[in-house]
Amino acid sequence: MQELLEKIEKRRTFAIISHPDAGKTTLTEKLLLYGGAIHLAGSVKARKSNKHAVSDWMEIEKQRGISVTSSVLQFDYAGHRVNILDTPGHQDFSEDTYRTLMAADSAVMLIDAAKGVEPQTKKLFWVCHRRKLPIFTFVNKLDRYGRNPFDLMAELEQVLGIHAYPINWPIGIDGNYKGVYDRIKKQIELFEDDNSHGSKILKSTPGSLDDPQIIEALGQELYDNLCNDIELLDLAGDEFDMTRVNNGELTPLFFGSAMTNFGVRSFLEKFLELSPQPQPRILQNGEILDPSTEEFSAFVFKIQANMNPAHRDRIAFMRICSGVFEKGMSVYHKQGGKVVKLSQPQQFLAQERTIVEKAYPGDIIGVFDPGIFGIGDSLSDEKMKVQFEDFPVFPPEIFARVQPKDSLKRKQFVKGITQLAQEGAIQVFEQKDIGIESFIVGVVGVLQLEVLEYRLINEYSAQLLMNQLAYTVARWVYAEDKKLIDNIKGLDSGMLVYDQKDRPVILVNNEWSLNWILERNPGIQFLTVPSDVAKI
Repeated sequence: MQELLEKIEKRRTFAIISHPDAGKTTLTEKLLLYGGAIHLAGSVKARKSNKHAVSDWMEIEKQRGISVTSSVLQFDYAGHRVNILDTPGHQDFSEDTYRTLMAADSAVMLIDAAKGVEPQTKKLFWVCHRRKLPIFTFVNKLDRYGRNPFDLMAELEQVLGIHAYPINWPIGIDGNYKGVYDRIKKQIELFEDDNSHGSKILKSTPGSLDDPQIIEALGQELYDNLCNDIELLDLAGDEFDMTRVNNGELTPLFFGSAMTNFGVRSFLEKFLELSPQPQPRILQNGEILDPSTEEFSAFVFKIQANMNPAHRDRIAFMRICSGVFEKGMSVYHKQGGKVVKLSQPQQFLAQERTIVEKAYPGDIIGVFDPGIFGIGDSLSDEKMKVQFEDFPVFPPEIFARVQPKDSLKRKQFVKGITQLAQEGAIQVFEQKDIGIESFIVGVVGVLQLEVLEYRLINEYSAQLLMNQLAYTVARWVYAEDKKLIDNIKGLDSGMLVYDQKDRPVILVNNEWSLNWILERNPGIQFLTVPSDVAKI
């Protein structure tokens, strides 16, 4: 028991959230660099030198310089085991991000120093806020022109409604920053000039605020500005309160540049000190499961096929919630209703994998999935048979009819569509009795359709015909009398389809059409989430 408590105390599991192009994948890369997991960082922008971020493993990510899946990365730093969940920033993949946040104990919110709080940041912030996740904010890109740090603090409060406590404060102006002042240690850290473009660890010199050498290196004007800023923060700023941080009401604020490694080490060390260890989890019956519970439990939050194209494998990523995972163990699969053996347990540094002998609460591991697991599935010791709270479900807003271009590739096409749906990359619907081999695919963002086509061609050797449909609204249909569903009135401009669990769904052009149908069908409920999730 004591060993379990010690392991839990040393674990940190967090997600990084941001608007696209705020530097999220770059920050992930630099945390790995400082953690010793990699020795040379490769910028996602460095196309000419053929370098790509370690956390981007899918070929389309390397081509475009964006993240379209959630990477899971582990490394050790200063006695801590760090589990980073690097999420897609692009809004078309927000579903994957929402699911990933279910596995996190805290979040790092990345803000562009010039652009401030952007639309996708707002959406992701509110998901974290609703879950009461502690949020740590990193203002990035100090190597470029940026807005006044006080203005950025004010924007966090006005737009997101969260107060900020700067842990460090930038010294300099408009991309010409010399270092940072640590308000906790009351210490200045000056950074040396670096010509490695951020590929190596940045050297720095620490010193006190009254150190003559530090004052000389800064120059009197920068030094006076810093002293004035510190005085203003101390007089008018918020008090630091860990209770408010843990409740998601106050965000510790850091300034730096992931690209040049400016302030990255001090951020990592302070984050590991302040961020929460693995937290209790809520079960579907409302009970709380403590991570120190000796019996093993975990849930699946991500499924990824073909991470290794040579082996055509399929990996289920799970967050361990209690007890100890041991290689070769058998557990009870709640949704499958039977005991299964967890085989080929792995942990990840992008495409590099290591076999896991043991893992503890907070750890993320991948296990071989023969096609039995789904997102949100619960696994536990057979004595417990727990089920964790349901994952959020999002109605798609973009729809397309897809079918195989070559009928001889039908089998590969169906396999690809089925596996990508199980991953949660797309939602798949079928019309009953139409007599052709086609599916209706629903997604939140149009870029998901591009990824679907790319992956079908490259991973399943199946080309497809795709015809985008005019529908923008999907609602799951529920009625006590099933005959009402077969005879929905006013569906002339819509379509009745069935999801993969054979639940009826209507697709319509817009909210006006939906309201028109609602008025004509008083005995039917139209739900934004499936009825079994809505607990009707």
